Amino acid sequence: MSNYKLYLASLLSGIFLISIFPGFNFEILAWVSLVPLFIATRRTSPLTSLKLGFIAGFVFYSGVIYWIVIAMTKYGGIPLPIGIAVLILLSGYLAIYVSIFTYLLSLTSYPLKYILAPFLWVSLELIRSHFLTGFPWASLGYSQFKILPIIQAADITGVYGVSFIIVMVNTATASFIESIYEKDRRRFVTRYILVTAFLIITSSAYGFWKLSLFNSPLTTHHSPLKIALIQGNIEQNRKWDDSYQSEVFDAHVNLTMQASREKPDLIVWPESATPFYFQADRNFGPKMIELAKNSGSFMLFGTPGYEIKDNGVVSYNRAYLLSREGDVVGKYDKIHLVPFGEYVPLRKILFFIDKMVEGVGEYKSGEEYTIFEIRNPKSKIQNFFGTLICFEVIFPDLVRRFVKNGAEFLVNITNDGWYGKTAASSQHIAMVAFRAVENRIPVVRAANTGISGIIEPTGKIAKETDIFVATYVTGEINTGLLQKTFYTQYGDVFAYICSIVTILLILLSRYAKNNNYRTASL
Repeated sequence: MSNYKLYLASLLSGIFLISIFPGFNFEILAWVSLVPLFIATRRTSPLTSLKLGFIAGFVFYSGVIYWIVIAMTKYGGIPLPIGIAVLILLSGYLAIYVSIFTYLLSLTSYPLKYILAPFLWVSLELIRSHFLTGFPWASLGYSQFKILPIIQAADITGVYGVSFIIVMVNTATASFIESIYEKDRRRFVTRYILVTAFLIITSSAYGFWKLSLFNSPLTTHHSPLKIALIQGNIEQNRKWDDSYQSEVFDAHVNLTMQASREKPDLIVWPESATPFYFQADRNFGPKMIELAKNSGSFMLFGTPGYEIKDNGVVSYNRAYLLSREGDVVGKYDKIHLVPFGEYVPLRKILFFIDKMVEGVGEYKSGEEYTIFEIRNPKSKIQNFFGTLICFEVIFPDLVRRFVKNGAEFLVNITNDGWYGKTAASSQHIAMVAFRAVENRIPVVRAANTGISGIIEPTGKIAKETDIFVATYVTGEINTGLLQKTFYTQYGDVFAYICSIVTILLILLSRYAKNNNYRTASL
């Protein structure tokens, strides 16, 4: 294959990978998205494979996280050239993982390279989820969030299991195409395809079984809990403008009073919904308490918070829970902050990036996995839930800790207004759906400007709002459905096993190559 065809094939894989995520929603292409890249790198040198992987990865991530430019320039006040430069740098960093993937495969001998591929891909996704604070956006498995039977196994493997099967199908398809021209490989390829088919059938059967359990009227649960989600749709340039404080507050109050007519047990406002320090504001703070009393519901809302410590005032991205009587019954400080959005890592080195967070403020990380409690005065039933603020919900290991600590459902409060009218909000809620499946509990999500919604334990998005509309949504969730899942209890065991297998297969391949070299020398 000529060089330009190799690069075109790599480019095609990058385009396919873009199309499988929200915004285009051609999720079916995920099952062949890597095939052009596999074909292109099957006989290339390690260096060429490295380049081809980087091209595919750079096109892929640039097309998926393009919204970073909008967030930084339109809402963050960063000049356009800098915004584009940040997108290029971040996409380049993420593309390195794809280039490592193709590079290591090119170093691995046949047939181990085909066996290695899905294990290696999952291992790299795991590293990407943790390295440099982690950025697990657009893991392959998330593309299938609408295909419910396929994603149910996430309660065992997490999203990584879905990524594994996708890569294995791609590998099987590519190896089949190769076997057409290389007949001596057909026996192995046939076995590989049979194993792949077995995994798909088994995973799908498990998925249908799980879906039938949750659709069964025999499933035991507590009495339904009614939730109201408030979506204020406040423009970013007005949110922290003092002259609009009353307007912003009143917009949420009006929606809250409308929702309260349906007598919800819990009313949820989005992240930083109150453009003031609730704990210190003498005007809006008491009004917030009075609103909780008038609504007759527990109220959860996002607000900036602070603590006075020996080294001065420490700020937090915080959520408060008010009781029906207006009492503060709990607070949660965001644990996993957004780098360059809520704080600047390595500040002494990156001193020149201070202005990027000037309008947002610099927060400190919370330390406690807070579990909130609400009680129904009629049924006397207690319900426990955890709160995830903004992009915390994209970190599966962090989320499961709340459930392991006793949360029966999860609340995600966020402000996706930073993304503008892009695919980012849809990409975000796709990841939320997996957190519901992994832990088998409902998740409710209140966003400043969408997408707000209710996600069932099967990952089905039962109710959702549009973006950039002021509205509220109410619905019932069931808690106490099943016992804690394997994933909730043990986390990313599957992904770590993949990492161990990856190392063993690479070592085995190196041993086989060295052994062949010695034999040939003799």
